Amino acid sequence: MATTAIRTEGLSKRYGDVDALSDLNLEISPGEVVGYLGPNGAGKTTTIRLLLGLIRPTSGRGEIFGIDCQHRPVEAHRRLAYVAGEANLWPSLTGAETLHLLGRVQGKVDEAYREELITRFDLDASKKVRAYSKGNRQKIILIAALMARPDLLVLDEPTGGLDPLMEQAFRRCVHEAKERGQTVFLSSHILSEVEALCDKVGILRDGRLIEMGTLAEMRHLSSLTVEARFDGPIPDLTVVPGVSAIHADGHVVRMQVRGSVQPLLKVLAESGVNELLSREPSLEELFLAIYDGDAASTSLPARAT
Repeated sequence: MATTAIRTEGLSKRYGDVDALSDLNLEISPGEVVGYLGPNGAGKTTTIRLLLGLIRPTSGRGEIFGIDCQHRPVEAHRRLAYVAGEANLWPSLTGAETLHLLGRVQGKVDEAYREELITRFDLDASKKVRAYSKGNRQKIILIAALMARPDLLVLDEPTGGLDPLMEQAFRRCVHEAKERGQTVFLSSHILSEVEALCDKVGILRDGRLIEMGTLAEMRHLSSLTVEARFDGPIPDLTVVPGVSAIHADGHVVRMQVRGSVQPLLKVLAESGVNELLSREPSLEELFLAIYDGDAASTSLPARAT
């Protein structure tokens, strides 16, 4: 039995002079929920297309549960379900007919779960696809993927067009998939979604995987936010090692701290502090820390558009 759900070794794709993906070495264990982040053009969709066998790599290889993605794509597809960011469906079919057809293609359907998903996503399956909004078309392909209970869910911007209530329904489904031991590979622009769902996060930059790990392991990439309230004057914190971005407002000061907090705590303890709050960096802050000076041009929006 394969010990990895997804494995890539030196996987690369070049278009002319452009390296869409360079030397990707990725290993995802069964049952993990992994977020895959990067701005447009970073290589996320290229990675997914290579894993699905839709395009050929320039070099390297990829496997799904030990099955070569390029040489045995049909066998690999039996283990996975894919959700794209845009649903291209048959306009003359109803939602129910579309789900039936997609179920036949997939080859297996948990029919009770399919009906539960239709209710959970508030989908009127009797309407024709041409009458559906973008969000409702997205519900169709989400339900089709989830109802197959595949070993691997490959999700590329899966919640585009969904309202907040339906996003919560989606998150519940991912949690259920994890509980069943399914693997989830999630590419998303919605950082709060990735932070809420994923065990690990991979971050791409210019076609290269530059960080991979749990959120806890990646905290070193950004600063700790600290807020302190004083009874009297605020001490000079500019000389404290690791402290930056100091902003004072009356008797309250906010700052960023990198490295050990011990030097700061020593100064605060000697200065009459009466309230101290700290917060670890969010995934958005971690992402922006990696992109640093490029943040203004490459930062991710709160929602994909």
